[in-house]
Parts: sequence; structure tokens; C-alpha cells
Amino acid sequence: MNTIHVKAYGTEAADAPLQGLSIPRRETAAHDVKIEILYCGVCHSDLHTARNEWHNTVYPNVPGHEIVGKVVNVGSHVKKFKVGDTVGIGCIVDSCRECQYCKEGLEQFCEPGMVGTYNSPDKYLPNVQTYGGYSESIVVDENYVLSIPENLDLAATAPLLCAGITTYSPLKHWNVGPGKNVGIVGIGGLGHMGIKIAKAMGAHVVAFTTSESKFKEAQRLGADEVVLSTDPVQMNKYRGKLHFILDAVSAEHDINAYLGLLRVDGSLALVGAPEQPLPVAAFSVIIGRKSFSGSMIGGIAETQEMLDFCGKHNITADIEMIDMNQINEAYERLLKGDIKYRFVIDMASLKK
Repeated sequence: MNTIHVKAYGTEAADAPLQGLSIPRRETAAHDVKIEILYCGVCHSDLHTARNEWHNTVYPNVPGHEIVGKVVNVGSHVKKFKVGDTVGIGCIVDSCRECQYCKEGLEQFCEPGMVGTYNSPDKYLPNVQTYGGYSESIVVDENYVLSIPENLDLAATAPLLCAGITTYSPLKHWNVGPGKNVGIVGIGGLGHMGIKIAKAMGAHVVAFTTSESKFKEAQRLGADEVVLSTDPVQMNKYRGKLHFILDAVSAEHDINAYLGLLRVDGSLALVGAPEQPLPVAAFSVIIGRKSFSGSMIGGIAETQEMLDFCGKHNITADIEMIDMNQINEAYERLLKGDIKYRFVIDMASLKK
């Protein structure tokens, strides 16, 4: 397959800074859409992968899976998109399409393994890993490309392609809606989206934070109540009251304290990814027939559903825009939690 080279930003090693690179992209084939990338969100997964913290990174690595752009070319067989369309690419750019999960629209659980937007073996280019959205352009099969609602701010929409679907998918799966008391643990990149989406679904939203300084922020985002999780008196007030809890914390924390807040048959779903295992006491789930679960992103159809839902309710992420050459500084700030609540790269800065 013919290739072209495009400008990108990535890293050659775990301890090396991100810098300008030239990477191969395949030419637009019959079922492909070529996208000029306008904005790319910065996910914590980008940092983990760039620094090989999950011990699976193949270098050179170009992160980025929260992509919004314009279609600049389409293959001869493409039916869903045309030149000029505003589109998105999330965490999946391909899958086997044949396993039971792909056929059910659950490409994120593809049995042979989904093809991630970056750091996955490229199905089209031998001995090359996929390269992500910190780049000028990307070429993706039309079946993995998403439509962006016209009313949404494009830059602030980019984080929906990961943070949005990561929170929307479990909230939908566990039937969050009117009459449900829902807890959101952690008010960060994921948690702030969880509050907005759960509120739009009609739930009564209770936000949990370790910082009193975030109370007004949580209320601004849509939380009906805010709880200081380090205060046992405040926590005890909600014991046995919540139907569902979305736990978006990636640091070590006491999961049993939150399981105790669930009603009978309540569920807690973890979307944060703490480095160390979280101890779960047997009686935290036995008493009350409670469930402790996890969730990741959604499939392509569900991601489109999430975008349409956010378009209907005018939901986007709270962002800070950066230029491409500020990415190393942004990573350091991300480690400190110094962001409200997602960085988004203006990809026009890559051309300067």
C-alpha cells in the first residue's frame, strides 16, 4: 500500500520528550476517509503510553485519540461522509468485524483485539504501529469515523471522544435516569463529564471530592449535592442511598467507603485506573447484594449515540487550549492535576 509522510509530534523513548516527527500514513483507499486534524484532546492514557507506564509501548509513539477534524478526501466506495464534513475519531480505528462482540457493536471488546488509534499493530502498513492524533492528518475506514453535531464547539468536543464515551457508556448501561441517585467520585477530566452527562440523563447527582475548593465547581457542572469524602459525617449521610456510583479516581482510595453508600442491588463502576489493586471487603458487596464493576469506552455506535446526546443537551468538556509545542509542559501539569479539566491541542500550531 502506498504511503505519504505527514508532520506529527511524538516520542522515540519513554524518557524522551515529545518532539516533531515525520510519520507514514496510508493513501486513501476505497473505504477510507482522510481527515485534516483540527483539534486533539490530551488524555491521561497519552501520557501513560508515551512514557511506557503500561509496559507495552512500541516506539516511535504518537499519542492522541480525541480527534476532531475536517474530511479532505474520501475513497471511491465511501457512503457515509463527504469532503468538508466535520468528523471525529475516538479510541478505535478498526477491529476484526467478525467476532461476536464486533457484530453486537461492542468493538471495544473485540476478541482478537480492537485496533487502537495509536500503539496498535497497523492492519494496512506492515511492521508499523498506528499513530494518533498529534499529527496533521489521519486516514481511517469510514465505519470507524463519527459525525460531530453542528451546534457543538469543535475544540471542546474533542475530549468527548474518550472522556465523554468513557462516562456515558456505564451511565447508560446501568440505566441512570430520573428517579436515580447517582454518585460521581472525583471531579477531574472524567468526573466532570460524568456530572454533566448524569445530570442531562435526569439523575439526582451527588459529587464526591477530597477538596472543599471544588464544591462550587461541582455545582456549576450540575451536581445537586457535593460531599467532602474525607468527612465521615458527610459520607455517612448517604449510606445506603445511592443507586449507582461512577468512580473516576485513578489514585489509591478506599473503595469500601463508597460501596457502603449503595442501596440494595446498587452498583459501583470503576472507570479510573489506579496503579495498585483496590482491596474490596467481602461484606461490602455481600450485604445489600451490591455489584463492583468496571467499564471502558463504548463501541462505535454507542460513541455516535453519545455525541448525538451531547449535541441535544449542548454538552462539551471544559478545556484549556494549548499549542503543540506546549505538550511536554502540559504532561507535567497533568501529573499534578493542574488542569480544569482537559487540555486540547490546536493542531494548526503544528504547521507553524
